[in-house]
Amino acid sequence: MQVTVTSKHGTVKSETQAYIKDKAEKLLTYFDRVMAIGVTCTFEANLATVEIVVDAEHKHNFVAESSADSVTVAFDSALHKMETQIHKYKEKVQDHRRSLPMNEAGSEDES
Repeated sequence: MQVTVTSKHGTVKSETQAYIKDKAEKLLTYFDRVMAIGVTCTFEANLATVEIVVDAEHKHNFVAESSADSVTVAFDSALHKMETQIHKYKEKVQDHRRSLPMNEAGSEDES
């Protein structure tokens, strides 16, 4: 699994790049089928926009974007959005594995 950090219209400090890579790798704890993570930092005027693209196996890409005054704040916000997307997807996948909903399974036993 690889994490790439790119920037447009500016540069990202090496300490910030290390922070971003460290935090982005923690997405593997939520979803182990992650193939690659791309983080793009765009600088315009006094605003930094961070876009995170997670390429997952057998699934379309997850995308989260956030803007703030600093790169780290924007990244943390986008990372939180990404974690939410992955949690929702995992719940959806896990719920579809059941043959009957839990409330219907209990009513058949009573008959």
